[in-house]
Amino acid sequence: MTDSPRADGPADNVPSRRRQRFPEISTRAWEHPADRSALVALRKLTGFDDVLKKLAGLVSERSVRLMFLATAVKTSERQYPELYDMVRDAAYVLDLDKVPDLFVTQDPAVNAMCIGMDTPVIVLTTGLVELLDEEELRAVIGHEVGHAMSGHAVYRTMLLILTSLATRIGWLPLGNLAVMALITALKEWFRKAELSCDRAGLLAGQDPQASMRGLMKLAGGHNLGEMNVDAFLEQAEEYEKAGDLRDGVLKLLQVLPQSHPFAVVRVAKLKAWSESDEYRSILAGAYPRRGDDPQAKVSDQWKAAADSYGKSIKESKDPLFSLLRDIADGAGSVGGKLRDTFTGAGKGSGNGSDGGDAEPEKAPAGS
Repeated sequence: MTDSPRADGPADNVPSRRRQRFPEISTRAWEHPADRSALVALRKLTGFDDVLKKLAGLVSERSVRLMFLATAVKTSERQYPELYDMVRDAAYVLDLDKVPDLFVTQDPAVNAMCIGMDTPVIVLTTGLVELLDEEELRAVIGHEVGHAMSGHAVYRTMLLILTSLATRIGWLPLGNLAVMALITALKEWFRKAELSCDRAGLLAGQDPQASMRGLMKLAGGHNLGEMNVDAFLEQAEEYEKAGDLRDGVLKLLQVLPQSHPFAVVRVAKLKAWSESDEYRSILAGAYPRRGDDPQAKVSDQWKAAADSYGKSIKESKDPLFSLLRDIADGAGSVGGKLRDTFTGAGKGSGNGSDGGDAEPEKAPAGS
């Protein structure tokens, strides 16, 4: 592995441990297939960014930067020097020439964000800084650098514009339905973008336990002595396969309004990727380069996205996805499953040969 000196820093100013650097790495290396397919398509639309910026004319990057200069602390060699080193180091590892400014803002809420389209700015709240340790913060900062490099601010801006539009045309039923459908699709896209940047954070920090630990802390606070990553992963599995079809529907309804995947889902997805051949190949130096980005085919990326969703449904233990598999397989019992699930009928059926009522199934002791 290669020593990774901090970006723009002297050669003897090296991180506390050795990490692999990725020269000329393309953002396609860490982007989730559903995120990557949409981004590749947008990048093929010449002038798309310019049009979007005109639509977002009221959102001035200059004003945003001035606001943080006035109200937050800009990291430097003299202010939050460790965080300043971390963002430069993340930029060096992921081979980003222009290091984003990093601000710390007084806010007890735990949050981090990357804003701006031409000149991205990373903002961390004091709640986040106080919650996470060095390696966890390194993963979060790498996550935000990933957002900056992938250009996710483009469709974050789209989401803000459409959300504002939806409130203005709410009195038009059909128009509002169309906008809400777009917002729902964009939120699904954004959730996949978060999974993408969890991967970028892992590549920047190269410490899977720290990345997962940080996500666990987002769910349960700072008392690490009372928490355990393995137990949190077991909780993720419990959530995945919990209950019956009704629970599957409830989980879907709960996630649709969210801009971020739930913490247990993020941890499980990141663990799976950290153990994948794809991650090992990137560490070994086999990853897509930026020079090949113009040749990336939209059709290939859409196929990869479709394959990813298909694989998720195939491997999922969620009761709702099990039903979708049955539908795809042409199962004749789908209607019966729906009836039994939502009416409670069918329990203990088949025990009597005369077609009469069967004795209800007894609950196990302690349930």
